[in-house]
Amino acid sequence: MTRITFLHGAGHRLQAVAGWIARRYTDSPGPILVYIPDSEQGKHLDRLLWTQHATGFLPHCHATNDLAGETPIVIADNLDQPPHDACLLNLSNEVPPGFSRFEELVEIISTEDEDKLPGRERFRFYRERGYPLENRDISGGL
Repeated sequence: MTRITFLHGAGHRLQAVAGWIARRYTDSPGPILVYIPDSEQGKHLDRLLWTQHATGFLPHCHATNDLAGETPIVIADNLDQPPHDACLLNLSNEVPPGFSRFEELVEIISTEDEDKLPGRERFRFYRERGYPLENRDISGGL
């Protein structure tokens, strides 16, 4: 069953996402699929990942890239053909389609109502279906 982690209280969602990806990749460099259906936000996240480490590099690409199957961090605007089923980071305000095929689902929620309110609905959706949930406040940092 998919393990689901909610990280809430982020001051700025995309910056928190970039920080979480950097930390996760450094601590345990496994594949991460970032589901972000908004193409402008996807481009913004791509730029953030290029500048996240002053002395490092977070290997990432878009799901349409020929190297997506070999790249640890993949940004996707749909989940039709995910390159792996390890970790899904959801940046949609909806329950991601097919999320249950992933080992882990991570939701990063900001303090903005436009992000927080749909996040609560997704949390309720997962809880009502019996998924194991971890809930952690990241307002003080990751």
